[in-house]
Amino acid sequence: MDFFDTLRTMLSSSLMQRALIIAVLVGVTAPVIGTYLVQRRLALLGDGIGHVALTGVAMGWLAGAAAGSSSADALAVPGAVIASVAGALLIEFVRERGRTSADVALALLFYGGIAGGVLLIGLAGGTAANLTAYLFGSISTVDSLDVWLTAGLTALIFGVGLGLRPALFSLCYDEEFARASGLPAQALNILVAVTTALTVAVSMRVVGVLLVSALMIVPVAVAQLTAASFRTTMGLAMVLGGTVCVIGLSITYYHPLSPGATITVLAIGLYAALALIRPLILRRSPAGSSTRTMDER
Repeated sequence: MDFFDTLRTMLSSSLMQRALIIAVLVGVTAPVIGTYLVQRRLALLGDGIGHVALTGVAMGWLAGAAAGSSSADALAVPGAVIASVAGALLIEFVRERGRTSADVALALLFYGGIAGGVLLIGLAGGTAANLTAYLFGSISTVDSLDVWLTAGLTALIFGVGLGLRPALFSLCYDEEFARASGLPAQALNILVAVTTALTVAVSMRVVGVLLVSALMIVPVAVAQLTAASFRTTMGLAMVLGGTVCVIGLSITYYHPLSPGATITVLAIGLYAALALIRPLILRRSPAGSSTRTMDER
């Protein structure tokens, strides 16, 4: 009975209501763009953009401090959005021109993003400790504006990730074929990069910039262990992402743990368990061991 009383108390809290809404939105949204990144073997792109987002957070702090804002972090999320989009466009420009390899470009963003964030937060009168909530997530600090902003960005990401799925699948599966088919490959590449940046900004409050890529990639990796097509992989990953976010957030209500770390560990634990069980299932069902098809359906 104590459990149900605590559950009722949790759901009656306006803070937890907002937190759960954002957790569901982020958990369902992140794997959408993550499916495309896994297909293109760009799983670390979210990490690179996440580090740039940290600089954007510090830029927001600096702008808020210069404007005399009573809340120095009022512009942190808008700053993260701007910096993330700029970083994504930079990565795509470098990749398209081919003058620097993609891994080197990501490494530059990794280091530059963290260093820039720490320096700018110092100029804004804060300390590195002020970035902790953005590094590892702090969903307990969300307000109504955060909910509406997350909902708006989620709708935009869904519009791109689901509405343009056939075209984006063709691009991710075989870019040369997509170009030969008349698809605007360059525009679609930019769209994927920008949508990834928006996903990072959306997920930042839940898991933090250091773990944001995990929420985009791990549910997709879990789904790939059982799904037989691209569409099924994306759908299952969305369900798994939303589920681990809600469960992880609920655990942190009962225990003082980091939401981002808890959600990430749950997702990785689910992958490890399924990876161990899957060979046993396939061994008992020879028909299930056939090679997976990677069609869009």
